[in-house]
Amino acid sequence: MLMRTDPFRELDRLAQQLTGPGTWSRPSPMPMDAYREGDEYMVAFDIPGVSADAIDIDVERNMLTVKAERRPVAKADDVQMELSERPLGVFSRQIMLADTLDTEHIKADYDAGVLTLRIPIAERAKPRKITIGVGSGRREISD
Repeated sequence: MLMRTDPFRELDRLAQQLTGPGTWSRPSPMPMDAYREGDEYMVAFDIPGVSADAIDIDVERNMLTVKAERRPVAKADDVQMELSERPLGVFSRQIMLADTLDTEHIKADYDAGVLTLRIPIAERAKPRKITIGVGSGRREISD
């Protein structure tokens, strides 16, 4: 049997029980990090214990939506749960993407419970050098 002594964990567990697991109509929040790495915008979501086929990624216009569902693990009839702290249910996050990102070429990787999205920065948003042309003289148009 497991023993716990942290009273704040007990409060967190009670709050989770009161609010219940996330549902598709009322998902729980999903923690994330977002940063720029070179010419890509990186977004990493923590969703441990979720299988890759339970993750849904959608982009509509500039709205990126990530949903994941952590389902209960099937247990044998003779198993008696002593402690259950890992949240189950649906987790979701929506992000408004800037027009400077190329939403047509998003790449997604899932490893060790972390979903990482690589969103390239659009060519039109990258700094570029403008060359100055030097005229070769005037030309006249005659009738």
